[in-house]
Amino acid sequence: MTKALQGIKIADFTWVAAGPLTTIYLAQCGATVVKVESATRVDGQRTFPPNKDGIAGMNRSLEFSLDNAGKYGMTINLNHPKGLDVAKRLIVWADVVAENYRPGTMERWGLGYEDLKKINPSIIMFRSSAQGQTGPHADMGTTGITLQSLTGFTFLTGWPDQDPSPPWGAYTDLTVPALGATMLVAALDYRARTGQGQYLDLSQYEASLQYLAPAVLDYAVNGRCASRMGNSCHYAAPHGVYRCAGDDRWCAIAVFSDEEWKAFCKAIKQPDWRKNPRFATLVDRKANEAELNRLIEEWTINHTAEEVMVLMQGSGISAGVVENAADLVKDPQLKKRAVFQPLDHDEIGQVLHRGAAFKLSRTPWKLEMPGPCLGQHTEYVCREFLNMSDQEFVDLLNSGAFE
Repeated sequence: MTKALQGIKIADFTWVAAGPLTTIYLAQCGATVVKVESATRVDGQRTFPPNKDGIAGMNRSLEFSLDNAGKYGMTINLNHPKGLDVAKRLIVWADVVAENYRPGTMERWGLGYEDLKKINPSIIMFRSSAQGQTGPHADMGTTGITLQSLTGFTFLTGWPDQDPSPPWGAYTDLTVPALGATMLVAALDYRARTGQGQYLDLSQYEASLQYLAPAVLDYAVNGRCASRMGNSCHYAAPHGVYRCAGDDRWCAIAVFSDEEWKAFCKAIKQPDWRKNPRFATLVDRKANEAELNRLIEEWTINHTAEEVMVLMQGSGISAGVVENAADLVKDPQLKKRAVFQPLDHDEIGQVLHRGAAFKLSRTPWKLEMPGPCLGQHTEYVCREFLNMSDQEFVDLLNSGAFE
């Protein structure tokens, strides 16, 4: 065995982001993942920009390819009786069935957990939905864009004197997948020890709330309702993002203690700031934070973001360049750890793909396939994984089972 999850088989009915970003963890660890789509209602993420050369197309979304790298792709018409039969054969083959449709969708196809157990008693069914499979709001249709507001992220993002400013993208789609992958690994471990599968119900709403636990607890215990703070922090000053030399260049700086404040003043050659009663203690600095931020930016604007970061870090102060996409691709740390790997996509061409954010010494991962073109591996999956004969595949193809 050269990969941690080699031999594990996933029938992946997930789409858009939260689901695919969960199963990609398993693919990166060696699981065989078959992504199931419909040619008549494709994964919506296929329409997301950016597209190669700015030309839209079902197989030209860079985001789709990134989030589905390492997976086989097939199309099945689940509204066709023979297509449904193919899906059931895939479920017999699989160890895990994953889906993130609106609750009730799989049941309407006869693919709910009770149905799956009848054809594969040891199956693990993973379901990731907005608010879970039960409860008064379980059937609410939504996406991560609106769910991040329901969860509370949007209320906390932005400036105190302005309207809420939503986080970039569908933020809950990024907070949920790691928890989903952990659930799946735990269920696979349990099945390896007992031979029994199980049903996993992940509420994206509840999972995302875990990341806002301090705000929820502060209200429950102290009656304080957290609100927008811009870049400031209750227990640090200075704490912000400061304009530096160059076009749209910035550096984040955070000072958490009086010792760090002393080191900060020494680093920028402003020892008198320590004696200034407006900045002497954290309480003083918080009370005069706007003036302090203005003075700091008068210094940072004369230095590059990289120079500010190196000077601050060398003095024991937390600081980091606000990197853009070009910075990330050239970042020496990310290059050393091979975070971005080139893969040849059939339609897009060679493009950098994001690898796993972890290293396993005994079972290293390696990206081998970009995200699949629509239906790219339908024939391969049917013949190699489901053991269909050539004639059977052709007959199903002609029947419309793979539309």
